[in-house]
Amino acid sequence: MAESPLHDLHAELGARFTDFGGWTMPVQYEGIISEHHAVRDSAGVFDVSHLGRFLVGGPGATELVRAQLCNDILKVDPGRAQYSMALNERGGVVDDVIVWRLGDDRYWVMPNGTNFDGILGRFIDDAPPETVVRPLRDETALLAVQGPSAASVVESVLGTMPGRFRTAEGLYREDWSIVAGTGYTGERGAEIAVPSDRGTELMKDVIRAGAIPCGLGARDTLRLEMGYPLWGQDLDEQTTPLEAGLAWVVAWDHDFIGREALVEQRDTGPDRSQIAISTTGRTIPRQGCAVRCGESAGIVTSGNFSPTLGHGIALASVSPPIEGDAPVEVEIRDTWQPAQIEKLPFIPR
Repeated sequence: MAESPLHDLHAELGARFTDFGGWTMPVQYEGIISEHHAVRDSAGVFDVSHLGRFLVGGPGATELVRAQLCNDILKVDPGRAQYSMALNERGGVVDDVIVWRLGDDRYWVMPNGTNFDGILGRFIDDAPPETVVRPLRDETALLAVQGPSAASVVESVLGTMPGRFRTAEGLYREDWSIVAGTGYTGERGAEIAVPSDRGTELMKDVIRAGAIPCGLGARDTLRLEMGYPLWGQDLDEQTTPLEAGLAWVVAWDHDFIGREALVEQRDTGPDRSQIAISTTGRTIPRQGCAVRCGESAGIVTSGNFSPTLGHGIALASVSPPIEGDAPVEVEIRDTWQPAQIEKLPFIPR
């Protein structure tokens, strides 16, 4: 399996490793719960070098990004970032991505690690001859600093901290760096890209500035508390943005792969929807648990114990979409347990 350029440092810090999309990555250091609270209370740093990233630049770059993704990158100016999705012809989510618009025709497209090759291939296949599409993952390291104290940590290390969904290019230890006010935890923070041989130094500097090393286990509980979807669980190629409750990601006034199917579904209405539910105590709804509510039924797509709230939370897909206020139940260890429909996010922003 592939390893992060920071692998040796993680081992020195006592990380426990697991497979994330074919990469050996830290799942935890001291423990998922303590790392979760560190991000909610102060600042944590995650190595997310397994995530995909590639450059799209030159003439035709903007139209290529617009045609491939359902959000419209022209809605943001250079120096900003945007959440978007790559769809298939039936409107299913092939991947959800972040795009950093660094210039008029210069972009970093950042898919999930599992889908990196497929999304990169789509862009390469459809790129006109004058447009550059170049993979960046092997030559860069990517860290995420997240939490209420993240801004001061990032500024002390890099000398700058961009606002939410803004980007900034600068220097780190006499080399280049790109920092964006993005993340996957619901806290203020930044994702920082540097050359791969600078990654270890960057993480050490961030830790010295006050951030706690965190594994990807805490990143998952943090994103679930915010209701952020995970591709492969809450999103997949059979699920459209409308069925996932993410219609806001679709910019209807431009052409993109899957638009025709989405317009039809928008006009007729999706036949299933996503709901957020909670349970009491340590009765935890897990992925795959059955859910029922009146005439509607489905399964939990993501579920876990919420360290912040102290009880179980979950996202579920049900069909037909729930109407009215029928009681919700989730089947946990062969027993139907009562649940409560919640509004997202589960915790205040």
